Amino acid sequence: MAEWLDATVDKFTFRVPTDRLFTPDGIWLKPEGDARFRLGVTDYLQQHSGDVAFVSTKLRGTRLVSEEEFAVLETIKVTLSLPSPVTGTVVEGNTALDASPELVNQDPYGRGWLMVVDAASWEAERRRLLEPAAYLAVMQAQAEAESKQP
Repeated sequence: MAEWLDATVDKFTFRVPTDRLFTPDGIWLKPEGDARFRLGVTDYLQQHSGDVAFVSTKLRGTRLVSEEEFAVLETIKVTLSLPSPVTGTVVEGNTALDASPELVNQDPYGRGWLMVVDAASWEAERRRLLEPAAYLAVMQAQAEAESKQP
């Protein structure tokens, strides 16, 4: 069971599990082997973006390139193109999201995961990712800056 870090900004509380790594833009990677990772979006990103109405991910077997789109989330507020945190191959997609895209909002770190990827250049790409405390600080700064906007 994951432990959590959390931050409250204005009236919102955001959770960050300590068992994964993060990108500054809100993608999480949970290790599932030496170079296999489950990917999803953070609690902050899903709360910030609104209710998810549709999720589209790359298909199994697709080769991903770091920083290129691996998924699209359509919400009531925005359409988000999500950049892949790693180069690799899609091993599995979360087919439950086809019928229930709201899982991304309801359980972003659990049943709302997006895909599983075998990373090709893990050692090199690992250095660009954030540990949980570092992501919490980035996320908190983003949330505080946004809460000050009119």
